[in-house]
Amino acid sequence: MCLEIRKTCKCGKKNVQFHMRDNVMSQEVLVELYCPECATGVELNPETMLSDNGWVIEYDMELATFLAVTKLQVDPDLVRPGYLFDEGLATWLEMYPGEQQDILAERQNIMDMLKDNPRKYLETINSWNIARVEQLKADGWRKAQAA
Repeated sequence: MCLEIRKTCKCGKKNVQFHMRDNVMSQEVLVELYCPECATGVELNPETMLSDNGWVIEYDMELATFLAVTKLQVDPDLVRPGYLFDEGLATWLEMYPGEQQDILAERQNIMDMLKDNPRKYLETINSWNIARVEQLKADGWRKAQAA
C-alpha cells in the first residue's frame, strides 16, 4: 500500500501528488517543490535537487540515503536525486505534474468509442497512448524517457 503524498510548490500555486514506491521513503524526504514559476532564480544544487522540465524537487539526501541503505541495502554512493526519482522512490505520481487533468477530455472522447466500436476503441487508445508518450519524450519529461 502506498500513501498519498502531496506537496505544494514554494509559491503556493501548484499542488502535486508524489509516488513513493513501496513506502521506502517518507514524505520528509521531499524538502521543497518549485513549479516552473517559482523555480525561476532557484540555484540548482545537483547534490540535493532534480530538475524536470522547469519543475525542481529538493530532497533531504541525508534522510533518503539512510532510508535507502537501511530498507534496500543499496550502496550509499548510488543514492542521488536522480536515483530517487528514476527508481520511483520519490517521483511524480503521473508522467508529469497535472497529466491526469490535461488528458481527461481527450481520453473521454476515445472512451466513448468503446460502446459503439470496441475494435476501433482498442486501436485508437493504443495509438493515442504511444503518440502521447512519444510527445512527452520529445517534450523532455524525465519519466517518459524511461517509458
